[in-house]
Amino acid sequence: MTTEATDPVSRAGPRTLAWQRRRRSAARFWALYRTHRAGLLGLAALALFALVALTAPLTVGSDVTSVTGAPGRPMESPSGEFPLGTDRFGRNLLGLVVWGSRVSLLVGLLAAVLSVAIGAVVGITAGHFRGACSTVLMRITDWFLVMPTLVLAIALATVLSRSLGTVVLAIGVTTWPTTARLVRAQTLAVESRPYIERAHALGGGHWHVMSRHVLPNVMPLVLAQTTLMVSSSVLAEATLAFLGLGDPSVVSWGGLLQDAREAGAVSSGDWWYLVPPGIAIACVALAFTLCGRTVEAVLNPRLGLAR
Repeated sequence: MTTEATDPVSRAGPRTLAWQRRRRSAARFWALYRTHRAGLLGLAALALFALVALTAPLTVGSDVTSVTGAPGRPMESPSGEFPLGTDRFGRNLLGLVVWGSRVSLLVGLLAAVLSVAIGAVVGITAGHFRGACSTVLMRITDWFLVMPTLVLAIALATVLSRSLGTVVLAIGVTTWPTTARLVRAQTLAVESRPYIERAHALGGGHWHVMSRHVLPNVMPLVLAQTTLMVSSSVLAEATLAFLGLGDPSVVSWGGLLQDAREAGAVSSGDWWYLVPPGIAIACVALAFTLCGRTVEAVLNPRLGLAR
């Protein structure tokens, strides 16, 4: 004689159970993450920068970038009216730094996502398919590793049109090899487990194994690598903009440093033109690094990172 199950868990479908497991995993992750003071400090800093970037149209307005409507005289020192002084066109530097956060953060995030996506695809493919396919992919990865990343990015940014898309592409396609090697190593470890053998025995194809079994197991590594790559991408965007390879029609932190160099702020001692965007770049890079290191420590406790 059979009886109908009354337990809500037993009546739940596979999709519901999967979401319940994800929520429990997220709760455990947050409980461990908030025990790391450095990670909480980095997360608070990122939340502040994100708030500043999102509210920039309301706080400073898009007219802050206008050259013709500049409210001050060129190269004014900090004052009550202009807390960070003015640039060579007489624009408010505080407003420019706030507005530039939108471009710098956006380019950094998009470039990091592109870089990690390319690295994850190459790493999973090379780890799953052995033989000639893996050898070719790893030799290409090694070639990108030994080539100077900045030189490749400069070459791409020079050949293509000067736009934000070009900067994202230049950073993304030159910084993926490290992620590819890490993901490949993790894929090889996952592929050696018994349940992968059972999946093959039950008729699971390559796509099924890679998407249903390998990808979920390498996602924590991909997430940690993404947070670490954002800081590198922000620095790379600032470097390309400082070298004059960014989009001249937009304001970014690297672009402000380039304007300061062209205006002779270094030789004339106009520190207020250089220090604010430089500190903003350093703080964002440090915040993402703290978050990335904490994510690594939570997902892999054997790292033993300090709290």
